This record gives sequence, C-alpha cells and structure tokens, in this order.
Amino acid sequence: MGNNTTERAVTLKDLARELGIHPSTVSRVLHSDPDSARGAASAATARRIRELAAEVGYSPDPQATSLRTRRTQLLGVIVPRLSDLVLAIMYEGIEEAAAAIGYSAFVTNSHDDVAEQRRQVEIMLARRVDGLIIGDSHLDVDVLPELRDRAVPFVLMNRRHPGFPSSTCDDTRGGELVAEHLWAKGHRRVSVIAGEPYASTAVDRTGGFVDRWHALGGELPDGSIVWSRFDTQGGREAAEKILSARSAPTAIFAVNDFAAIGAMGALRSHGMIVGQDCAVVGYNDTSLAAELPIPLSSVRSPMAEIGRQAVGLLEGVLRGEAVESVRLEPSLQVRESSA
Repeated sequence: MGNNTTERAVTLKDLARELGIHPSTVSRVLHSDPDSARGAASAATARRIRELAAEVGYSPDPQATSLRTRRTQLLGVIVPRLSDLVLAIMYEGIEEAAAAIGYSAFVTNSHDDVAEQRRQVEIMLARRVDGLIIGDSHLDVDVLPELRDRAVPFVLMNRRHPGFPSSTCDDTRGGELVAEHLWAKGHRRVSVIAGEPYASTAVDRTGGFVDRWHALGGELPDGSIVWSRFDTQGGREAAEKILSARSAPTAIFAVNDFAAIGAMGALRSHGMIVGQDCAVVGYNDTSLAAELPIPLSSVRSPMAEIGRQAVGLLEGVLRGEAVESVRLEPSLQVRESSA
C-alpha cells in the first residue's frame, strides 16, 4: 500500500487487512472519542493502527465517521405507523423533550414490516442521526443485536425487548387492572382480543390479564383469546370469531382502543348492546374513548410521557451511561361500556 494519489483512497478495510485486525477495532481507534477508543484495543495495537493510518495517508470519510464524534443533534424515530394516535402522541412527547435538550427528531414508518424497519434504520444512519428511538421492536425477529454490535446508540419506546433499554407503560399491570375490574363486576365468561403476538404490548397486556384472571379463580376456555391486528378492522374480525363460538362472552378485553371500537361495531351488528349484553374494555385511553356514543372503559397509558422518557434514556446512552428501562404506571378509566 503506497500513498500514491492516483490510487483509490485507502479504506478502513485495507488498514484492517494489513494489520490483521477486525475493521470495527480500527474504526473505534481512529473515529471514537478517546474513552471508547481505549476500550477498543491495547495501547500498542492502537499505536500501530494510528502509525499505519498516518503512513498511508488514510483520511476518514466524513459521512462514515462514527456517530459518536460528529454530532448532528438529530434523533431518528421509527414507529409502525404515525396514523396510530398512540404513536403520534408518543412522538409529540419525543419532540418536546428533544427540543428541550437542543435536538430535533424526525420520524419514519415501518408498517411493522421487519425488512422495511431495516431499510429505515439504514436511511437514518446515512443521515448521521446521533441516536435512534425504536417504537416497532418485534419479539421474534430483530435488528437490535445487530445495532448493538455496530455500536449504534438506541433505545426502545412503546414496546420492550429483553436485554435492551426501553420506555414503556407497565402493560402487564394494565392487563391485571382489567381482569380485576371485570371480575369485580361479576363477569365469568370473558374473551381477549389480544393483538399481534410479535408485539410486547400485546403479549404483556394479554399475559397480565390471563395470569390475574386465573389467580382470581377464573377460567379461559380454548378460543377465549384471539390474536388480531391492532386496528378497528382487526378488532371487528376477532370479535366476529368470538361471537361465532358456542357461548358468547359477557365481557371482551381488547388490548387497544381501536380494536375495542371494532369489537363494539361487531356486537352492535349482532343486535347486542355494549355495556348491557356485553362489556368492552380497551387500552390506551385515546381521546376517542370518552367521546364514543357508548363511552369506552380503557386503561390509560401515559403516552406523551413514554416519549419524553425515551429521549431521557437515549441522552444517557449518548453520554455512555448504563441506563435502566422505564415502565410507567397505567390506570383504569371506567365508563359506560363496562360499568
């Protein structure tokens, strides 16, 4: 390797190959702040890397320079869809908290598609965001370990994932609150519209409900739990499935308000009165819930605060701190649909 100007530019990979060291080690020594560089390699190795880089005239591509050193004051946010009121309110919380620390945020939709999530992550990293807030984490397949290996600063919001810092509602507790409420109202035949099995929100809300229901002495026969999309159409289809079973339940818990509204529509088309023939409880307490013709009981989740806390966590990660996940307290708002 000479430093003849007619040759193509020397890359990190060239340096790594010459030294027999992994490119990520070379990158961290040359691009990171001194503290991070110290953890990347021994002093002797770091010196060899720097000497060779100087000798061959290596100069880092400014676009590829580590997120850590060239701050853009930009945060990237990925959500399943911003048309979902819950995520829109969380994003407002992010924007507010980001502005307070001199950052701006921009948001993109993944439509809960893992390939699209990966694409959006790369677009954001190409725009040199300082860090990511990921609102669409999947429990089954995941980009998170990959991002951690690439030393990308990120936190999760809305959905949690074991082993990564997140800002969420305590969804398990939220499910428990619904079980306690319906049991106290005398319901014994209940069904759950459970949401998508890859989302921790669905798994935790359903799990919290089911465990508490069993602890209270309740039973949930096969077919009582129906996984579904999170929108009104998904809720309607799940409720149709529930109502076509042998004995209709006296109460339905839907793990979000939109699915609950879909279920209310299905009950009405079966000639049933919500709150009298069948109770319905939703989750998130969106602004719609209290304004429906039959006001909807719903678990209130502090949506804007979840967004604000996510920014606080990411700020800690950017400072190199070990941060702990935040789980905010839900509360149940009881209205006519289950009173």
